[in-house]
Amino acid sequence: MKPRPFVKWAGGKRQLIKFLRDHVPKTFNRYIEPFVGGGALLFELLPKTAIINDINQELINAYLVIKDHVEELIESLKRHKNSADYYYKMRSTDPKSLNAIERASRFIYLNKTAYNGLYRENLKGEFNVPFGRYKNPKILDEENLRAVSKYLNSANVEIHNLDYKQVCSKAQKGDFVYLDPPYYPLSKTSSFTQYCRYGFTERDQVELAEVFRELDRRGCYLVLSNSNTDFIKRLYRGYNIIEVSARRSINSKGDGRKKQNIELVIKNF
Repeated sequence: MKPRPFVKWAGGKRQLIKFLRDHVPKTFNRYIEPFVGGGALLFELLPKTAIINDINQELINAYLVIKDHVEELIESLKRHKNSADYYYKMRSTDPKSLNAIERASRFIYLNKTAYNGLYRENLKGEFNVPFGRYKNPKILDEENLRAVSKYLNSANVEIHNLDYKQVCSKAQKGDFVYLDPPYYPLSKTSSFTQYCRYGFTERDQVELAEVFRELDRRGCYLVLSNSNTDFIKRLYRGYNIIEVSARRSINSKGDGRKKQNIELVIKNF
């Protein structure tokens, strides 16, 4: 089977994947994704050579464990329970007290059973989402985990837990860089960006636009996703800016998941 994202992630691109697929360069050297998250475009394209990165340590540990220890991870996931008491016990467990496999297992379990599949950390880096109370969540998807592992091992995929700028510094002429940062908020209260303890501020958005322009000068193919705001449009003035109607996959309010013109896809080609 073709692999797909193994976690639900804030800002995930499953709803936009067909549109994004149409805006990928026809040929490129390496695929580079500095904010990989759930990896929807990565698993759609399955590039033979890739560099993926995310600032979230738990997420990147899960990628590494799936690559190197998928069968041990599957056995660990079989032991989890879908109950509130067990959930809060796992949530309160310090991931640093666990080995890499147990840590990845805890991370995936919490993602599958937390309220609305939301991953969020407080300023101390602690996962703080309440129990989802789902009747039968799919905590273990053996077939997909094995498919993800097979791809990560069959292709030349570098996996990093770095600041995005460090990964972008590796990009060279002819590489395709897909940038999917935490979105700029549509209002002061509307946007969820705190998927790890490190926020993404307005200044960070300005710096990202500067990195985008530097990568453009370097000869990279670039596609960037962000919210449909005048601020973002100003930052990327001069590039190909496309408005896209998309459904939010994670939102605390049901009406926040209706289709809205909230997405921008920005290209340099």
